[in-house]
Amino acid sequence: MEPSNPVDPIVDHLVRLVRIPSPTGHAEEAIRFLKGKLSPYEGRISLSQPAKGGLLVTLKGENHQIHRFLTAHVDTLGAMVKEIKSNGRIQLTNIGGFTWHSVEGNYCTVQTRSKGKVTGTILATHTSVHVYEDAKKQERKQENMEVRLDAKVHNADEVRELGIEVGDFVSFDPRVEVTESGFIKGRHMDDKASAAILLELIIQVVEQGLRLPHTTHFYFSTYEEVGFGANSNIPDRVREYLAVDMGAIGEGQATDEFCVSICAKDSSGPYHYGLRKKLTELAEAEGIYHRVDIYPYYGSDASAAVRAGHDLIHGLIGPGVDASHAFERTHREALENTYRLLYRYIQTTSL
Repeated sequence: MEPSNPVDPIVDHLVRLVRIPSPTGHAEEAIRFLKGKLSPYEGRISLSQPAKGGLLVTLKGENHQIHRFLTAHVDTLGAMVKEIKSNGRIQLTNIGGFTWHSVEGNYCTVQTRSKGKVTGTILATHTSVHVYEDAKKQERKQENMEVRLDAKVHNADEVRELGIEVGDFVSFDPRVEVTESGFIKGRHMDDKASAAILLELIIQVVEQGLRLPHTTHFYFSTYEEVGFGANSNIPDRVREYLAVDMGAIGEGQATDEFCVSICAKDSSGPYHYGLRKKLTELAEAEGIYHRVDIYPYYGSDASAAVRAGHDLIHGLIGPGVDASHAFERTHREALENTYRLLYRYIQTTSL
């Protein structure tokens, strides 16, 4: 049976994960957090860390010939130092697909290689309306954005004295908040909401002593935001591959902040119809609030794996997340509905 309230620990995992900086390529701390949560269960689960990064968790099932694979990613949008400017500010290059206006005014942190962290704020070069006539109209693009460091620096040499160099990772302040009305808002709901769900799902399977019909792998990937998070490290016997990411919300979309969204098609093309049908029918049978949707500008770890040549039944689900790749928001109900569908799904036999 399901725990009486799986959402409270999921929200706790989510808030803690979101507060851990983990831009793509520098997500080691988030993986350490997950490993720390799961290490007490070693012996009943197996943990391994691929060379590429990430964390692979395996639960042995009744059928060890046909495996199942679920993945969520803990890497997030972020940036790197592209240039140290002569005025003591730094220019960024983006990691992942976001628009520059969506990070304008965001607090950020530069992680230096040897001298710790330096905080700052992302601003347009012509921010002050009292100085620049084009402050409202200046195009928000890479060349027009910079980081104002929280340090007394006036030139590039003084910035370098802080330990900052080209290639240093820059993370965005998540500004995470849990509201009394049940919303969780801030950056990086994509995809730490689903990572938190999978973490709690693993814990509950072990603590409840559930015997799964198939050996099931859970992979927390670290390169999804640049397009190839979990298209390697897929065990040979995997037949079904389910990406657990986020449901995109906007004009023309069926998904909302309270459902588990089941993706029929994204920019990569249709997902496996049989698996989508199965997930939809499971949700209907269990009374789980869900929406089937199409995401026009989206790709998942599942589609990346199929594109890489893996012969898989692939699917994509996730909690509805508003304002994706900006200041995002989801709701406790979406987390619960996604958890409930996954809990039922992993107890079924493979297609």
